[in-house]
Amino acid sequence: FEALVFKASRGIEDIYELTYIRKDGSRFPAVVSVTALRDAKDVIIGYLLIGTDNTARKLVEEEQKKSDQRLRDQQFYTRSLIESNIDAIMTTDPSGIITDVNKQMEALTGCTRDELIGAPFKGYFTDPERAEAAIKRVLSEKSVTDYELTARARDGKQTVVSYNATTFYDRNRTLQGVFAAARDVTERKRVEAELQQAKAAAESASRTKSDFLASMSHEIRTPMNAIMGIADLLAKTSLTSEQDKYVQIFRRAGDNLLNLINDILDLSKVEASQLELERTGFSLSDHLEKVMEMVAPRAHEKGLSMVYEIAPNVPNDLVGDPTRLRQVLLNLLGNAIKFTQSGEVTLRVAPDANPSVPTALRFTVSDTGIGIPRAKLGQVFERFTQADSSTTRRFGGSGLGLTISKRLVELMGGRIFAESEVGKGSVFAFAVPFEIWAPISRPITVPVGTGPETTLRALRILLAEDSPDNCIITMAYLEDTPYRVEIAGTGAIACEKFTAGDYDLVLMDRQMPVMDGLTATRAIRAWEQANGRPPTPIIALTASALKGDREMCLAAGCTAFLTKPIKQEVLLQAIREHSIPAPPLSEEESKRMDLMVLRVEAKSAHRIPAYLQNCKQNVIVMSDALDRVDFETVTSLGHQMRGSGGMFGFPAITDIGIAIELAAENADADTSRKWLGALSIYLDGIETTAS
Repeated sequence: FEALVFKASRGIEDIYELTYIRKDGSRFPAVVSVTALRDAKDVIIGYLLIGTDNTARKLVEEEQKKSDQRLRDQQFYTRSLIESNIDAIMTTDPSGIITDVNKQMEALTGCTRDELIGAPFKGYFTDPERAEAAIKRVLSEKSVTDYELTARARDGKQTVVSYNATTFYDRNRTLQGVFAAARDVTERKRVEAELQQAKAAAESASRTKSDFLASMSHEIRTPMNAIMGIADLLAKTSLTSEQDKYVQIFRRAGDNLLNLINDILDLSKVEASQLELERTGFSLSDHLEKVMEMVAPRAHEKGLSMVYEIAPNVPNDLVGDPTRLRQVLLNLLGNAIKFTQSGEVTLRVAPDANPSVPTALRFTVSDTGIGIPRAKLGQVFERFTQADSSTTRRFGGSGLGLTISKRLVELMGGRIFAESEVGKGSVFAFAVPFEIWAPISRPITVPVGTGPETTLRALRILLAEDSPDNCIITMAYLEDTPYRVEIAGTGAIACEKFTAGDYDLVLMDRQMPVMDGLTATRAIRAWEQANGRPPTPIIALTASALKGDREMCLAAGCTAFLTKPIKQEVLLQAIREHSIPAPPLSEEESKRMDLMVLRVEAKSAHRIPAYLQNCKQNVIVMSDALDRVDFETVTSLGHQMRGSGGMFGFPAITDIGIAIELAAENADADTSRKWLGALSIYLDGIETTAS
């Protein structure tokens, strides 16, 4: 206080902060000023002291100090986060000038923070234009992610970085610039490049493998077609018992070689995930009967009993892949017969015990054969593996059958397992899920009859084939038919002959000199279109059986696809199915249509009435479908009829089925109705004759 008075006496005005004590003893801060009071002669006569309570201002000041400290702490925390981040972080103004960086950015560029701030962002990258475009893109899109640039340090070192960037604003939402974080991805890019190289190498190896398999398939199947064809033709001639024995050995050896080729190709497809499953409705009982018929002769030759049981609660109509199911069953049954010298081989089908898959069926193949040692049981599903090396010497085989079976079962969503005891036999079982099939009308899908008794129409056929041996085989196959065959040795000659002639059907080998079969097919289709000709059926004959071969043939314009070696009955069936049908018959001609039927096996004869009734029902279904413009249903039922008529002794039904299918595929309702009318009259004629 004395100091205040001293300063006031000398005319110095000042303000002091003092602490006052109230009457109650409490203290409060006050702001105090002292002014000297003077008389007329400028003599100090007293002092004026003014004190103001400063509590509120002191509270505000204290709060401001705390706020400032919090801000400093937050800035320190934020800076620590930025500096400790593994990414190189920086900010720029909207024009791309760097305004701040962290230590990682200094390390990336080899420059100090002071050197970087104020410098253009684009100047530190190998592609400045791309770096500048990055800033513009962020400003336009508000953010970018995984934008890759190559940073160039002061010493020339280059680093590939991946940027994530976004715009940032002040509290008034005014754009301040771009915040960017760059991560060093040089190592990742190196690994990715190595992976790409490894992938390319693997794909190249896969292509080489596929090319090798395709070449092997073609080079082996082409002569096999001649070998097996000659064997089949020899078997149909008059032979002595000794000659017949040699021919049968010949045929079995060919079949074994073909099975080995197919096994290798199947395994290759499965391992490359190129094998696609079919999904179609089928009759389980019919399917299993055919399987048992195929293996029964081998079992009977060895004096083995074949037992076949289906549990009563097993559904018969299923949806799945019947072809692959048959392949697995044939592998397991074939092995059981091969390794069983006496006793029996049994196939049992029952619902699987797994409650999580109620529609799964378990197929169990058991035998009384040599058995497998327990220590070897886990190896039998490995490729090229059998119980021991002596097994291969004694019984033969490639050791691929069980491997393929396991892969197929797993592909179908199932599992396979085995139990065995040496000297007592083996049990192989697999469980596969199926869907239940509920067909509107149960079709009878059996092969078209192709024996000598089947009625065949005269056709002019062009055979495009460069192998003289295969030409001889094909000509021999068609020798006892009304077909007239002309041969073209190359695709180019086939095109010349086709455009100059009038052919009902073409048999086109895929691989020929000068011009291959697919190129020739495309040329024929182009010529037909240019000249307003309807498409002539072209059946592709190929020695390749890899994935995509069928699709390539069909895409080129082929009507059907057959894989060599080709059996005579398969070739005849294909020609019959795909040849152009005769013109529609008049009502009177339909009534007089030949009602003679082919010889039918006794076991199928009792099904004829039901088959004919099914055909009449299909006529009604197809007629209703045409009213709904549902050509898909008409095509499907027509296809079923063409596949069943010959088997039951009614080739006319096959012919009409072909005509209906072709008309429906072309959405030709009028022609479809004409053929339906002819079919109805024909069926009525059969019923009248039977009566």
